[in-house]
Amino acid sequence: MSDRNCFGIGRRKNAVAKVTLLPGKGLLVINNKPGESYLQYNSQYINTVKAPLQTLGLQDNYDLYINTHGGGIKGQTDAIKLGLSRALCYVSSEHRQQLKNEGLLIRDSRSKERKKYGLRKARKAPQYSKR
Repeated sequence: MSDRNCFGIGRRKNAVAKVTLLPGKGLLVINNKPGESYLQYNSQYINTVKAPLQTLGLQDNYDLYINTHGGGIKGQTDAIKLGLSRALCYVSSEHRQQLKNEGLLIRDSRSKERKKYGLRKARKAPQYSKR
């Protein structure tokens, strides 16, 4: 199945990433921009995005074409990581166990809690005044 493109969707907070995996030489394109410039040349973000490929030793075997929206850059990088891991599972079912052991197939479901009526934030109450 590795001769055709594979697809994976990842989510984190409000961010959604659609990852397309094509055989190639390690190109990273996010929202039609070079991946490094989209991630603001932040090495932590770039390493997070490429973590599934580095775990499997496939850094230079695939080109990544990613569409992402919602949330901030940190949430988008985590969404891309999950989408890429899911796409790699479609390439070969043998990749699944390695990715699972590294914790790359876990969907982080934490998101912002909604603001409640009468409170300043989700749980922060106004200061209590005795008199």
